[in-house]
Amino acid sequence: MLSSLQSEWNHFWENNKDGQFTRTSWSKRRIIAVLNRYVRKGVTVLDAGCGSGFFSAYFISRACNTFCLDYSPIALEITREKTKGGAQEYILGDLLDEDLPGTNKGHFDIIFTDGLFEHFSGNEQAILIDNFKTMKKLEGKIITFVPNRFTCWTIIRPFYLPAIQEKPFTMKWLKQLYLKNGLAVDESGGINVIPCRYSPDFLVGKHIGMLLYCVGH
Repeated sequence: MLSSLQSEWNHFWENNKDGQFTRTSWSKRRIIAVLNRYVRKGVTVLDAGCGSGFFSAYFISRACNTFCLDYSPIALEITREKTKGGAQEYILGDLLDEDLPGTNKGHFDIIFTDGLFEHFSGNEQAILIDNFKTMKKLEGKIITFVPNRFTCWTIIRPFYLPAIQEKPFTMKWLKQLYLKNGLAVDESGGINVIPCRYSPDFLVGKHIGMLLYCVGH
């Protein structure tokens, strides 16, 4: 039996199979620009909360050994279609399940999330980090993107995700999430200050970028 949260995500993806969340945007291009600094041919990647499969398809296009995981079976099917079955594995799983690592302990070079942590409480976020730490290689990277509390997204978000709760981050909170859970921060910042070609992300992204990110190990 589906939980209420899983039902909400199923409903969301059922109604957004071809929506803006599946298409290329300036935000996605800038996420890829960060990922390009870490992604190499042959690395093993977990797209944790793969959603529309956009980034799973990107990892596959870069010849990564890509594993796609989501809580929603509908999202996972969308990802399978988006990636044309090219991933190593499509995993229907709960990221809060402490048994989730299973045979994937110490397996991943990169664990990537986009729009994940803001949907969980502080205690749940710690469980997510613990699972990721168990699944990544010793020097593997956890690369996370989350919405910034200090942008217009907090105002317009309810129109796009009316039934799904989230708590956006500040840069300080995101870095603390890593540090207090035993991760070293290698890089952090913000992207998509303005949604056009030239955006002053380097200067003010960590303050007013629509998305904040952190890379750590």
